[in-house]
Amino acid sequence: MSIVDVLTDRSMVVLQDRPVVPLSGWLVRALHDCAGSGRALQLVTPLESRLTLPLRSLAAADGTDGVQWVVRHGDGYYEGLSGRPLRWTGSAFAPVPDARDYAPGFTTRPSAPIGSQLTLTYRVRHNADGYLHGPLERLMQLLTGKYPVGWGPSEPMEHPWQPDRFTEYVRGRERARLMIGGDGPRPAQAVAEFATVQGGAVAENTTVSLGYGPDDPPPLQHLPQLVGGLAADQPVVSLFVQLTPGRADLTTEPRWSGAAAPVAMAVVGTVTGPPAVPGRQVGPANAPMTLFPLGDGRSPEGWQRHRALVQHLQGG
Repeated sequence: MSIVDVLTDRSMVVLQDRPVVPLSGWLVRALHDCAGSGRALQLVTPLESRLTLPLRSLAAADGTDGVQWVVRHGDGYYEGLSGRPLRWTGSAFAPVPDARDYAPGFTTRPSAPIGSQLTLTYRVRHNADGYLHGPLERLMQLLTGKYPVGWGPSEPMEHPWQPDRFTEYVRGRERARLMIGGDGPRPAQAVAEFATVQGGAVAENTTVSLGYGPDDPPPLQHLPQLVGGLAADQPVVSLFVQLTPGRADLTTEPRWSGAAAPVAMAVVGTVTGPPAVPGRQVGPANAPMTLFPLGDGRSPEGWQRHRALVQHLQGG
């Protein structure tokens, strides 16, 4: 159980001195309280702490609509995801004026070997009735060979994987944000966001992540078969794939480990992309998707192709 260490009109400051900080039920409630009061939730940890993937997915550089990770190193502080030096103003942690360099702690060597974190983000719109687990469960199976093992709104995940209970929980709320744990030879987790829309339909935006070690590269060559298998069983509106340098256990250190880069994007139907980004049809003829390769997940040039593709698809 955490307690609020400092409460001002601008911020709620919580100190956590532990090796791994999860998205606990207490932090979920604190986020809700901060959203209602207009405060930023600022989580302060030592340099040696790491965030779990669900908590990292809520981290924001300024604490707006999320958690700002403040790292204590020596006599100073910095923002854990950007390395930006911070100082205490009396009401909140704020950027140090005129700071031009990363904080020293941000540029120290990671404490574990850096591999790759493969993330796949899909969007789908569910009907007003029926189960909601299909695309998530199928993608987990394709990636890990097994069903998910548990789910919940916070960590540790309190429910075993039961599709009917999962659906019942989501359909009973206007919005729901849930964590799902995978099982398999590599760490696998998902963060799913659901919103009830017009007519009782449910819009889903889910990111599934897998961790790979430095000597265990992600099998990107199998991506067309994976997207085709998903399209055949559980059609989705779109799927975006990227690689991020990081720890294989899917936790995040407050140190620079490299930038994310895109691998591919897939959209429903047979679609033509811009000349520089050719696509290919995958999946069955009655439920095709078009897969657009964007890069190897390491080169920043992939973001240029991604931008051109998105502008083309939006009619720009």
